[in-house]
Amino acid sequence: MFTTISYDFYWESIYEYRQKFIDGFLVTIYISFFALILSLIFGVLFAYGQNSKFILLRFFSRFYIEIIRGTPLLVQILIFFYVFANNLGFDNRYIIGTVILSMFASAYVSEIIRAGVKSIDKGQYESAKSLGFTPTQSYMYIIFPQAYKRILPPLTGQFASIIKDSSLLSIISISEFTMNAQEVNAYTYSTLESYIPLALGYLALTYPISYYASRLEKNMKD
Repeated sequence: MFTTISYDFYWESIYEYRQKFIDGFLVTIYISFFALILSLIFGVLFAYGQNSKFILLRFFSRFYIEIIRGTPLLVQILIFFYVFANNLGFDNRYIIGTVILSMFASAYVSEIIRAGVKSIDKGQYESAKSLGFTPTQSYMYIIFPQAYKRILPPLTGQFASIIKDSSLLSIISISEFTMNAQEVNAYTYSTLESYIPLALGYLALTYPISYYASRLEKNMKD
C-alpha cells in the first residue's frame, strides 16, 4: 500500500527558514527549563499541603490537584490567559505560558512526590523518632533519600512531558518550536520538511533526560 505513495522533498525551501527553527527551539528550551524548576517547587509545596494538619490548606491542595489533573492543558491555557491574565493586565505571553505550564505539571509532580513519601514504611518514621530526630530531620535524612530513588523514574517522565506539552503554548501565539514550524509550513507548503525537524528537535530534548535519569537510577542501585 505504501509503495504507491510518492513524495518529493524540498529541503531547500526549509533551509531558508533555518533561523526560525533555531529561534523556536531555543524558546522551547527556555520555557521548559523554567517551567520544570517552578513545577518542582510548586509540586513540593502542594505535596506538603496535602499532608498538612491545616484543613483549609489540605483541602485547597487536594482541590487544586483534582482540577488541574481533571481538565485538559489546552483548556487551562485558554482560560488562564484570556480570562485571568488579560483581566489582571498581564501581557507577557512567555512568562504567562511558563507559569501555566508549571502549574499544570506541578499537580502531577505533587502526586509523584506524595506517593513516593507514602511508600516508605512507617517503621522508618518510628525509627527516626526513636533516635531523637525531629520531623524535619526525619524527612531530610531518612525519608527523602529513600523516596528519591522511587520517584526518580516517574519524575523524569513528567519532566519530559513538560517539554512536549510546551507545544500547546502555540495556541496563545508564543513563538516556540511548534508554532515556528507551523509558520514555516504555511510559508513553504512543505509539511513533512517542516515537521520532521520538529519531531527530531523534541527527541533531542527529551532523550537526554531519560538517558541520564536511567544512568543515575542505575548508579543509585549499585
